[in-house]
Amino acid sequence: MIMNDWLHNLPIVWMALLVFGLTALVTAAIYLAVTVLSVGERARSFKAVSPGMLPPLGILFALFIAFTASQVWTDNDRANAGVDREASALRSVVILAATFPGESETRLRSLIRSYVGDAVAQEWPMMARRTATLQVIPYSLAEALQLTLALTPSSQGQQTAQREITTALENALDARRQRIIISHSQVNWVKWLCLALQAVCALLAIAMVHSDDRLASAITMGLFGIGVAASLLLILAHDRPFTGELSVRPDPLLQVMPELESSQQGIKP
Repeated sequence: MIMNDWLHNLPIVWMALLVFGLTALVTAAIYLAVTVLSVGERARSFKAVSPGMLPPLGILFALFIAFTASQVWTDNDRANAGVDREASALRSVVILAATFPGESETRLRSLIRSYVGDAVAQEWPMMARRTATLQVIPYSLAEALQLTLALTPSSQGQQTAQREITTALENALDARRQRIIISHSQVNWVKWLCLALQAVCALLAIAMVHSDDRLASAITMGLFGIGVAASLLLILAHDRPFTGELSVRPDPLLQVMPELESSQQGIKP
């Protein structure tokens, strides 16, 4: 688990070096093994492997990549959409709070500011570590909802605003629930294992088909190995929506309260 967290938190450059390096090592090992074993009767057996196997193996690997990548893209799209929906709901609360000028407006804005600050400072690091839970309802939003329901509208406009604020707060809570659930999503070990096995099978088949021509074997295996590494890097870099250099950021939430965004930028090194 710790190793997995370390890997996902690597900068993209180092992650790329690691993935391409390991793929190159595996490719070279397969090439050397087949080359050494390709003598005598084994050489004739290797050469008897039909080149017609290569297209099906390549297609199977491509299908595995597409199947795995579809989960990753869906999770990332859902994560971005959830954060945007949460920010939009909170922004609506801030705008509609002006319908209740005075202490109520000030209190609502303060609670939203507190919620955004806690989400950025506490929940985002927890989501990156996949330790965020739904056991505790955020105090700020719960109090904002209670405050809204306790308001006594004095006009039709305030009645409408009260309903809209209540709906927006409920949407924010639902969006938060969705992003925390998504933060626990990742490609499981079975999918990674199947991808690795299929890649190794394809590399073995390439090495055997070209066992009588070492240069052709090295070039073909090298090209396929680059494709494998690029595919794995693309999935690994986006595997966890809230972890790593390309993770979903809380910028939309910070934009709800510009003063919070300024303070966050001010503490950056």
